[in-house]
Amino acid sequence: MIYSEFIDPSLLKDFEKKTGYVVNLELYEAQEEMIVKLQTAGTKKYDVIIASDVVIQQMIQLGLIAPLDSNKIPNRVNVAQQFLGQAYDPTNAYSLPYLWGTTGILFRGEPIHPDSASYSMLFDAKNTKGKFSLLGESRSMLSMALQAIGFDANSVKQEEINKAVEYLLQAKKDSNFVGFDGSVEGKNKVLSGENWAAIVFNGEAQAAIDKDSTLQFVIPKEGSFMWVDAMLLSSKATNVEGAYAFMNYILDANIGAQLAKYINYATPNKASLEVIDEKFKSNRVINPNGQEIKRMVFLTDLGDATKFYDEAWIIAKTK
Repeated sequence: MIYSEFIDPSLLKDFEKKTGYVVNLELYEAQEEMIVKLQTAGTKKYDVIIASDVVIQQMIQLGLIAPLDSNKIPNRVNVAQQFLGQAYDPTNAYSLPYLWGTTGILFRGEPIHPDSASYSMLFDAKNTKGKFSLLGESRSMLSMALQAIGFDANSVKQEEINKAVEYLLQAKKDSNFVGFDGSVEGKNKVLSGENWAAIVFNGEAQAAIDKDSTLQFVIPKEGSFMWVDAMLLSSKATNVEGAYAFMNYILDANIGAQLAKYINYATPNKASLEVIDEKFKSNRVINPNGQEIKRMVFLTDLGDATKFYDEAWIIAKTK
């Protein structure tokens, strides 16, 4: 199970040809949808799950994923050091990185210097230039709202989370606000001209820019978050060997490079970086510079404070 538009279809055919395993792909648009699917699917439906770092600890606690046998994945040695020992999987027992990226604002119109862009372009009605959507993922959107008003993206303080909700509700009052969309849907609406702006992941932004070079993607000066999407083994997997074969295939140097270039996300594979061209590596949308990285954080497990975010998101979506 994987986000939509998140793999090169030719890789699936190549994997099947090389290994003999048949891949059945199921897509999802948001983390919450993916977890519900896993919880309601019963047994024996999924083997490999591609999921964002921010939900990995929750998935462990819910018993949805199983520890990996790293000996079955020799290409794990290609994972860059910066993606090992992270808070979402401190002992690297459950996950292997697939791709990594950022989240920001895709828009059309007058160019803005990347280091001066602000959330106020969406959240202040005086600044909006047309219809816009916000990101339809609870933790992601609430964390960005927290950063926009000067708080920690990983805040566990209910009063701060409540203020983030108020900030989102303020944006909803703007007549240009059209709803909460998944990243792919938000990108498509900006690309088609239906919307002026959307909060999207950088890979979607680059795909849109490739088709319309007048579009721009920025990471707001108030901050945003970096994320890693990782390969996980379902606790109910029936084809465990096939799952390991797929993970090992993705971590091959050339396959990892092809995946990154097709999807327009940065690779966590150090061997792939050796074969990817300089133009791709120097693309600021895909590979943010040092200044942009300094204002981004990884989202961490919230523990008991998760309930504050769940309650806040219901208010933000329904009020």
